[in-house]
Amino acid sequence: MSEQKYEEYWKLTLEYTDINSEKFIGTLEIIVNFISNHYREPYSSKKYDRLQQEVNLNYPKADMGSVRKSINQFVKLGFIHPFLVSYNPETIEFINARTNRKRQTIFSKIIYKYSSFNSSITNFSAQKEVNFLLKTLEEVATLTKENIIGLMNINILDYHKGYVTADELNFHTNIAIENGFVSRKYNQVGYFLNLLNKLDDIIFINNILYFEEDAKVIFGEDLKQESRKRDGYLHRIYKNLLKEEADEKCMVENLSYPSLVASHIKPFIQSDENEAYDPNNGLLLSRNMDILFDQGHISFRSDGSIVFSSILDGDVKVHLNNYTLDNNFINDKRLEYLQYHRENIFEKKGLI
Repeated sequence: MSEQKYEEYWKLTLEYTDINSEKFIGTLEIIVNFISNHYREPYSSKKYDRLQQEVNLNYPKADMGSVRKSINQFVKLGFIHPFLVSYNPETIEFINARTNRKRQTIFSKIIYKYSSFNSSITNFSAQKEVNFLLKTLEEVATLTKENIIGLMNINILDYHKGYVTADELNFHTNIAIENGFVSRKYNQVGYFLNLLNKLDDIIFINNILYFEEDAKVIFGEDLKQESRKRDGYLHRIYKNLLKEEADEKCMVENLSYPSLVASHIKPFIQSDENEAYDPNNGLLLSRNMDILFDQGHISFRSDGSIVFSSILDGDVKVHLNNYTLDNNFINDKRLEYLQYHRENIFEKKGLI
């Protein structure tokens, strides 16, 4: 693993943090118009100076450093390309969005597809930090703020798979904590967490980042309600017991996926302390199967056969119809949990 250079990775600084503000949108519009009007002119410091003067004329700053920062942020966030070559097509959609909600969705798309924090007006970077973070979130399911700080110290180009595993993440998290990264780069950490809070379909609960869809499964539809924090170590033991029981294969598809989910039958938020970490209250599932099960689109009868919601597409039902929960994983205690799932998660939603 390459030597860490803590001061060089994931550098994000922003002049404006409110993406719906007149200054954010107005500055971006000035840059877009400037690029459109001068696209035939090769990049030069004089060309950049003219853009700075135009931005400062409309949104005056205390110094030109702040003006440059207000322009550079749009390169880092992925709206425009280095050297003022062009801008991404979604940039115009963002400017013309009629509602803040639509603007947030377009913003999320731009950040995921194009943002690279080490890019600037005169530098191109291939590192896509948010893309890397979200793929890591898909791999490990949750990210604490400490994990995110650990990610900020990773050279993404060292990881060709596009994400880190849980073990790799823990390694970098521990190093970042030991080296006091937060105290040295407090502002950059703050900018990055602020940015994540603006993206669609991810959410912080109790300082832990989830995909919103997963969080609703764990905490219920009302994500603002108070909820107890999951014990990370007990959850790891719970998952390890399920992996051992299932020989690290999906209990339904019988396939050894690289990433399997320890899916609660009776949801974690509705379970008492014993039920929450009882392996009988769990199924080891592929991600697709886990989503369908957790959201109540499928459940299992006492013989292990799948029961489908009425809203599932016919092709999905045909595809899944031959799958069953293996009889080796059916016991009296798990049957009680499955009955709870059918009556409270599946039937409660009026899906049958």
